[in-house]
Amino acid sequence: MLIRVPDYYEAFHCLAGACPHTCCEKWEVVIDPETARRYGTVPGPLGERLRAAMGPDEDGDLCFRLDGGRCPFLDRENLCEIHRALGEAATSVTCREHPRFTEDYGPFRETSLCASCPAACDLLLGSDAPLTFLTRETAEPAEPGDPWLRGLLPLRERLLRELADRSRPLEKRLETFLLLATEAQVLLDADQAEELPALAAHWKQPETAVPPGPGLFPYTLEVLAGLEVLDGDWRDLLRSGADALPADVPEALLERLATYFAFRHLLKAVNDGDLLGRAQFCVLMVLTARRLAAVCGLKEAVRRLCCELEHSEENLEALRQAFLQDAALSPAAFLRQLRG
Repeated sequence: MLIRVPDYYEAFHCLAGACPHTCCEKWEVVIDPETARRYGTVPGPLGERLRAAMGPDEDGDLCFRLDGGRCPFLDRENLCEIHRALGEAATSVTCREHPRFTEDYGPFRETSLCASCPAACDLLLGSDAPLTFLTRETAEPAEPGDPWLRGLLPLRERLLRELADRSRPLEKRLETFLLLATEAQVLLDADQAEELPALAAHWKQPETAVPPGPGLFPYTLEVLAGLEVLDGDWRDLLRSGADALPADVPEALLERLATYFAFRHLLKAVNDGDLLGRAQFCVLMVLTARRLAAVCGLKEAVRRLCCELEHSEENLEALRQAFLQDAALSPAAFLRQLRG
């Protein structure tokens, strides 16, 4: 099986107790069945605490109930008591893998480092070189993939090349990214995914007239701040950034951010067919990060965005539905923002 990762993947190391934003807060981590069975056999006071802390969340998944917004096994030094006492193998799968997020597409697997983690965010934004991806092969047998993958893979490669074309301003590259995704969506809607490789190979950007109207900001931040599934503190940050002017952020860093989101999210269109919505998500995250950078700095803006909108499929779905239902978040509004 082929495995793809970002070029900084092997440089990642958890900051542990030195992390300024522990991942053991405000997040009820699901305990996988094998780990739960192990906790059922741990002797002594620690075992009793483990079993007493476990309970179902709103979706019926087994989790540790948070205590004051923190995992009950997060000690005063922001270290995991379970890890200390029983070793890393005794923690749940999610705890062992975070911030690694893996998508298994059958013939290949892709793993990214979610930028909600400060160490991962530092690696993503710590270089101005174009972001690339490494591929290695394992002995693990591959599985058949979704038929759409044959079309979506070359299309994503073309979209990534457009983002990396530093001969043009970033806004022009993001515009091209959206226009190509829009035409690709037409083919997907018509169940013509087999035409996507030809589109990727031969597409030329058309002259596109955009109807008059407002751009995305500040309305988009008001929409995000109104999504009740999001954390209240973060919604306050969005409101404070609604009237902020975009910060002076190096284009190379925003390009890396756009590439990160495109790599991580575009192929997920095999699940729901919504390539355009995912492309809009990628562009919106870049533009919002630049805007919020004026309030809290780029790295903190990216970290918070990823915490809120990449950890939860529910949150992502809420935003996707906003794209579908709100004309003010249409592709035309995106293009007006980029051309403005």
